[in-house]
Amino acid sequence: MTEYRRILLDGAVVDVVRDGELLVAGDGRTVDVETAVHLPPVVPSKIIAVHLNYTSRVEEFGTALPASPTFFQKPTSALNAHRGAVVRPERCNWLNYEGEIAIVIGRTCRNISPDAAGDYIAGYTIANDYGLHDFRDTDAGSMLRVKGSDTLCPLGPGLVDDWDFRGKTIRLTVNGEVKQQASTDEMEWDMHYLVADIARTITLNPGDVLLSGTPANSRTVYPGDVVEVEVEGLGKLTNHIVSGPVPIRDDVGAQPTESEEVLSTAQGGDWPLRGVRKPR
Repeated sequence: MTEYRRILLDGAVVDVVRDGELLVAGDGRTVDVETAVHLPPVVPSKIIAVHLNYTSRVEEFGTALPASPTFFQKPTSALNAHRGAVVRPERCNWLNYEGEIAIVIGRTCRNISPDAAGDYIAGYTIANDYGLHDFRDTDAGSMLRVKGSDTLCPLGPGLVDDWDFRGKTIRLTVNGEVKQQASTDEMEWDMHYLVADIARTITLNPGDVLLSGTPANSRTVYPGDVVEVEVEGLGKLTNHIVSGPVPIRDDVGAQPTESEEVLSTAQGGDWPLRGVRKPR
């Protein structure tokens, strides 16, 4: 397996390859993994995410999977990187993590079978599909502001090729405490199936990203929290939560809400709510 990253090196965007604890540029320059300024490892034309895929997540919400996957889209302006700050806007309280594995397309892909999908995948990276549930009452159908607000799609730290997604552990921690943990074998639809499903009617271009779902226990995080997603063979994606200094405008559009649906979704689908941690 080879791990590719994109970093800022002496003010320029540079593609590098990981070699132990060093990142090596094509011109021979090196930078330490721990001191590098990371960028998202790919530049997608679109980011597509599946709603539900992990068995534990379905059971947590007391629902059932549909007959086939359903999807939503995150704008590319939501992209963030390893060690980047995830911004919770002022007047919003219910920002949740969702540790995921991201599929990265390697060549133009359209109307392929699941068996052929692997040939169109460049590799995999780690994602955190943050959700701003304050807007869930108005955007539940599109998930546009819920999942597409600025900074809510960290990817990284690198793109790993020749990685076998089967039987791998995904684990998310908040301030060092494990909050999510599952095996990829818990997914109803594997990576190849997801790619083939979308590519039936949507052309996937090199660099495009598909988010493959999150396990149970997505919960709210707060300014000052450090969130890490670790995937066996892909490394660890680290981000920290900050409070945005500018409040959500109240002179246009739907306003943040704290309805029963918002609170229940943010806290894991428990009705009635018990022991909800108050926002700070």
